[in-house]
Amino acid sequence: MIPEIKRILYTTDLSPNSAYAFRYAINSAKKHDADIIILHVVEEMAPFFDEERLKAISEKKITEAMDRIRKRLKIFCDRELKDDPDRVERVISIEVCQGYPPEEILKKADELNCDVIVMGTHGKGIIRHSFLGSAARKVLRRVRKPVFIIPLPEGEIDATFHDA
Repeated sequence: MIPEIKRILYTTDLSPNSAYAFRYAINSAKKHDADIIILHVVEEMAPFFDEERLKAISEKKITEAMDRIRKRLKIFCDRELKDDPDRVERVISIEVCQGYPPEEILKKADELNCDVIVMGTHGKGIIRHSFLGSAARKVLRRVRKPVFIIPLPEGEIDATFHDA
């Protein structure tokens, strides 16, 4: 028996592909009557500053990421969910943490009892069809849950949130 999908972890690196991948998360949530948790991981910085300064910079990056996600969510809803505004209510939380992205994604998927992970990937250059993004590849190596990897289609130009 295939397990039910009741909680989706949608990971975003806030890249141009993130809006395109979010479409899959929101559609999957509707089809499965599931909730969505949005996760962004701010990578830890090299310790060039003292501990207090590093903490202040980290807190600022986390706050900025949270604000950016909220802004993007509103843009997405205004642009793509105007005929079905209740779908955005499937987003039950936005998590922004600091660490090594693949590790944090795996940890949060377990911690938050997510059934599946949705993440975008964006290949670059002529080898884009051969390789996944490094975070997606590292998550896939260790995950024990279904993962939907959403590539940005060739020629896709309106997948961004236009706030970068």
